[in-house]
Amino acid sequence: MKTKQLMTLVLLVFTTAFFAQSGKQKKADKATREWRYEIECAGIGKDGTYLIKVWSYSKKADIAITQAKKNAVHGVIFKGFSGGGQGCTSQKALASNPNIEEEKADFFDPFFEEGGKYMKYVSESSDGNVDAGDRVKVGKEYKIGVIVSVSKDALRKDLEAAGIIRGLSSGF
Repeated sequence: MKTKQLMTLVLLVFTTAFFAQSGKQKKADKATREWRYEIECAGIGKDGTYLIKVWSYSKKADIAITQAKKNAVHGVIFKGFSGGGQGCTSQKALASNPNIEEEKADFFDPFFEEGGKYMKYVSESSDGNVDAGDRVKVGKEYKIGVIVSVSKDALRKDLEAAGIIRGLSSGF
């Protein structure tokens, strides 16, 4: 009898943990769909990459941190960023069509889902550590700054191959 009760308890614990994690991911995905972030140059990256700082907003700091990579890739594709200090130059968005995200939703929805293809082009440069100055409480939510590296050359090549953006050599 004790074995059956123990198995029931273990099953209950795993089920609860699964739904709790699933709920956390839904909140993170909802925050990402709003695409509330800021992007800025953080320095000079290796050839073919951008080293950028992404400021993500969320009611929970850990969600803002986990969404930084997704926001960084989104920013490189759709927003671009201004230059500034540290040898940075302004970079235009890879996509010149402002409606391309909606027009190609069948490509971008799975691309940006959790664990999607966007992960292939980004890595966190701060090893998951956020400086105290990069964690700001704004009202009821956090604004978290995370430095990431985006492989812009590989991203551009794959977006061109998928027909999302035009190649640099396609003429004017």
